[in-house]
Amino acid sequence: MEIVRKIIHVDMDAFYASVEQMDNPDLRGKPLAVGGNRERGVVAAASYEARKYGVRSAMSGKMAALKCPHLIFVPPRFERYKEISNQIREIFYAYTDLVEPLSLDEAFLDVTENKVNNPSATRIALEIRKRIKEEVGLNASAGISYNKFLAKTASDINKPNGQAVILPKDAEAFLEKLPIERFFGIGKVTADKMKELGIHNGFDLKQFSLQYLSKRFGKSGLHFYNIVRGIHLSEVQPNRIRKSLSAENTFETDLAKMEEWLVELEEIFEELKRRISRSGIKGRTVTLKIKYHDFTVQTRSKTFEQFTEPEKIWETTLELLHQEELKSPVRLFGIGISNLNVEEESLYVGKQLWIEFGEGDRHSESPTF
Repeated sequence: MEIVRKIIHVDMDAFYASVEQMDNPDLRGKPLAVGGNRERGVVAAASYEARKYGVRSAMSGKMAALKCPHLIFVPPRFERYKEISNQIREIFYAYTDLVEPLSLDEAFLDVTENKVNNPSATRIALEIRKRIKEEVGLNASAGISYNKFLAKTASDINKPNGQAVILPKDAEAFLEKLPIERFFGIGKVTADKMKELGIHNGFDLKQFSLQYLSKRFGKSGLHFYNIVRGIHLSEVQPNRIRKSLSAENTFETDLAKMEEWLVELEEIFEELKRRISRSGIKGRTVTLKIKYHDFTVQTRSKTFEQFTEPEKIWETTLELLHQEELKSPVRLFGIGISNLNVEEESLYVGKQLWIEFGEGDRHSESPTF
């Protein structure tokens, strides 16, 4: 008898934009961008009305305005978003103490053992989404499965304002059909490299050995090998304290030229910028991480008195790159921020028990799981 966990991933729908539309009825039903303006800046979030025109987070305000001429720009209000996020987390804690926030608008919940003694993770997810709508006024989507990776993947299936379940018996078949760019942890750069190898979906990825994937993608190779087989052992970590936010990439081949380094660093910076926009996090310290062909690692950092904006992070990254000559060639670059504007949290760590999953239909909203 297989014993597995029950994990829920809750993801708020267009969170920043939805808060603005909730607080200002005149914005409801209209294409809205939070952050940036028509001349400069970056979009932190876009309403679903704006997304229909191709407006996305991390897009320049100028490009967003070209795609949607009647787009409305509003400045972000991170204190308000944090206030709403705390209200939502209180709802989570009514069901379990095993809550791992990923950002202001999403979190993992382990409901294997829960405070309401409900054996159905699907029913709990439905209740949570209903309470968020009634008590806060916003829509949320949810994914339910036996590990964090699959739960996060499932939460995107029926967005917005929906939920989906991936059962253990269905996981591998589901993953084989999943486009490679939709795998959590596979960004655009890695997805493009995989497509060059003929890897377009999970089935393609499954054809490659662990040895081959490790050679091509370094330590990430093991992660890719496991997740396509539905294996992801990371537990929900309610006491996780975020001390930094970063993005990095291990290159398919070691890079020896400055022009190559700049291209890769810009890709990494764009990914970091997306994570900053999504989380609302800012930092005072910028760090450039460099791993050389012989696996030695070097970090270069600079700390400011004020929290840095994305433009300053990129400027500082280039400054750190040219601080002194790099040994060549380079295997990995990473860009990160630390000394963050988030309060440290020390949450109760509950005991995790292991129980059976019930039966239910994959992708179904019916409360049978």
